[in-house]
Amino acid sequence: MNATSLIDPAALMRVKSLELRARMVMEGFWKGLHKSPYHGFSVEFSEYRPYVRGDDPRFIDWKVMARSDRAFIKKFEDETNLRAHLLVDRSKSMAYGSGDFSKSDYAATLAATLGYFLMGQNDAVGLTTFDEKVDQHIPARNRPGQLRRLMLNLESAPSGHGTDLGAAMKGLHEIIQKRSLILLLSDLLAPLEELETQIGYLAAGRHDLAVFQILDPREIDFDFSKATHFRDSETGRDLYIDPDKARADYLDRFAAHQEAVRAMCARHGVSHRLIPTDEPLEEVMFEFVTHRSA
Repeated sequence: MNATSLIDPAALMRVKSLELRARMVMEGFWKGLHKSPYHGFSVEFSEYRPYVRGDDPRFIDWKVMARSDRAFIKKFEDETNLRAHLLVDRSKSMAYGSGDFSKSDYAATLAATLGYFLMGQNDAVGLTTFDEKVDQHIPARNRPGQLRRLMLNLESAPSGHGTDLGAAMKGLHEIIQKRSLILLLSDLLAPLEELETQIGYLAAGRHDLAVFQILDPREIDFDFSKATHFRDSETGRDLYIDPDKARADYLDRFAAHQEAVRAMCARHGVSHRLIPTDEPLEEVMFEFVTHRSA
């Protein structure tokens, strides 16, 4: 996508309305998508699939073929019933932000945009928020008022303390019966053992999982220039740290954690995307849609 047309997340987050932020991202995303090599089929990715040998050529959509120079056929109704669940981390660690907005603000905007997009594709979308337990659950629906209900839930500030990813995934596994697309939005700053167990159960149930790991840039590069007072938002523990002395150890531990996350997702065929909160959301959406289309 053209970098000059992307919205700076810091400017985007100054817009108070979550729904308006999601619409702004979608407008930029559509403009970029129409200028991309994927124009002509990604915008209808939930409605069409590529023609394969053996398909009845009578079902080829010639208008789409004229725009994309590739053959696509319209999906039948039983092929379009995608059920998507947004699983959003609302623990205290998500309230961190080194700038003017938090990881939670970014995650809520991304979740709202994903919901906006998927419901626009006539898919059913639900939302589950969690901290150390499942907090709120909205079943997947596609009906008037559903998107607004999702937005209202996402606008609330993080209120939990600890993060229990395993318990949240277990709760979702017990709630969801039909095969679904599950989109997890979290910083993943928590032990991974129970999370992997539950991901394994969901993958075995033929659910399609994608993980959006949302981190503040300073959590990735530990770019602090002077001795700083830190408070663990989930335990309340106070720490006074000299970044020059702590940086190497922190980066080693962070790299080991990230390698464990990547390996866990790879073992279970789960899509994983590390997203710093200074990355334009249009880029995240573009990658999500093109990956799903492929």
